[in-house]
Amino acid sequence: MANHVKRVDPHLERIKRNRLHPRHLELTATAISMGPNGIIRKDPHKVGFMGPNGIKRIDRANLNQASGNVVSQMQIEEQKPKHTVESPTRYIVVLPDLAAGRLSSHDKDVLGYAHTLANENTAVIAIAFGEHKESSWQDAGVDRLLELNDDIYQGFSPETRIQALVQLEQSLDVAHFLFPDSIDGGADLGRRFAAELDSRPVTHGWKPLEDSIICRASAGTQDLTKTLSKVMLLDAEVADPIDEMQHAASTLDELELAVSAKALINDLGMLAVNPADISLSVAPFILSGGNGIRDWDTFHQAATVLGATEGASRVAVDDGFMPRHRQVGASGIWVSARVYIAVGISGAVQHLQGISQVDKVIAINTNTKCDMIKRADLSIIADSTDILNALVELVQAQEVSEGESHAA
Repeated sequence: MANHVKRVDPHLERIKRNRLHPRHLELTATAISMGPNGIIRKDPHKVGFMGPNGIKRIDRANLNQASGNVVSQMQIEEQKPKHTVESPTRYIVVLPDLAAGRLSSHDKDVLGYAHTLANENTAVIAIAFGEHKESSWQDAGVDRLLELNDDIYQGFSPETRIQALVQLEQSLDVAHFLFPDSIDGGADLGRRFAAELDSRPVTHGWKPLEDSIICRASAGTQDLTKTLSKVMLLDAEVADPIDEMQHAASTLDELELAVSAKALINDLGMLAVNPADISLSVAPFILSGGNGIRDWDTFHQAATVLGATEGASRVAVDDGFMPRHRQVGASGIWVSARVYIAVGISGAVQHLQGISQVDKVIAINTNTKCDMIKRADLSIIADSTDILNALVELVQAQEVSEGESHAA
């Protein structure tokens, strides 16, 4: 009997990943699809479908028939294979940044790369230093979770963290330590740890090969092929994040690390910074305005109250409402914020390219058919001034409530 294998067209797959392609919406009309290995997949960026009038709708009743069959969220979870490693003999350790207490897309890419290096006897360990808010370790590809939230690991504490990693390396057969090569902590800690082990690390790894990896060098102007090393610092999109497996993420509590406080720097905590002084390229929270804004005073007030860095579309800059260094897009500044609120921005191709690395996009607009609405994870169809005023009132009311509770 012949084996019936589902073939995948690589050209169509590239179109599905490119949101700017004219056929992207046609090929990704549903959030549910069948992966190349026959596993049902769900695209978190495409929860819903496009209605006949171009408005993105959430299919809460699972009535969308675009994929030919209806699959509920419960069925997806039931059919999602469970990945367990009962008695691992080899480990790969991932040190996620956990910026703002949650896994970033960069962290998930590194976890995805860890599984490309793993075999059936390898468990991927994720280490969480300090307090965090993450709860989706299983879906991110974590087989074992080591939470080190003692006081000695809080804040900027590279010395004590390196002590813990050295003891972990001595206790387990660790093949690789993987760090995000980012400004959120991974770049600094990874290089410090490599120096402690007297090991030459791989840095800015971005394209995996069979037994090596291509790394960016000379400020990104050259590519170098390096062999895999004990300590590896990886760029974003080094691999696809895990989305077809549910991992155990069991607590790794059998290890007892005898780490003493060895802080050479007294961390006084986070220093409040004026969001207006943060460069758009590194700002985590951006409120961006476009041609649809009629009240710029309200926009500036909302940015101040929300604690957001201000951005703008090219049209708003050309019209003189915002300075040139606040322009977002391919012809301005490429941003990688965790949250990007686009107010009155229609979504030109250049602007969408500039926000391609943003985690969550919120669009406020009255035009239901604009490209920004289609790109957004959450859309608000209303007048921008009304929404911004409502946001300001909510934040101010919350601050008053918190002040009264502290006083009591």
